[in-house]
Amino acid sequence: MGKTQEIGNSGEAFVAEYLKGKGYIISAKNYRTRFGEIDVIAENNDEILFVEVKTRKENSYVRPYEYVNKEKQRKIFVTASIYLQNNGFGLSPRFDVAEVFVGLNGSMRLNYFENAFGADFNENF
Repeated sequence: MGKTQEIGNSGEAFVAEYLKGKGYIISAKNYRTRFGEIDVIAENNDEILFVEVKTRKENSYVRPYEYVNKEKQRKIFVTASIYLQNNGFGLSPRFDVAEVFVGLNGSMRLNYFENAFGADFNENF
């Protein structure tokens, strides 16, 4: 496993712990289909969250959320639709983006964006 993948995995684990602390149950990590991947899927009694996690070093020139462009959103949406079909959830879906910044000392900082995309997404299909 390369250094970049290790940083990504640690960011995803950090976000999963954050969501557990908010009362969510982690249903899946790195859920893959031929259309795309969802980093973290979490649920509570009302919602199911599809979370894209972007982890970068603290001194990164580009904000991590900027990598979640329309094409990436489309892939997440299609993959989430497949997950919902296969798992039969009756929960309201929400699409979030989590930015994780890793400091030089290994510390992590989180910016979490709820409802980052999705409400208007059906118009694109």
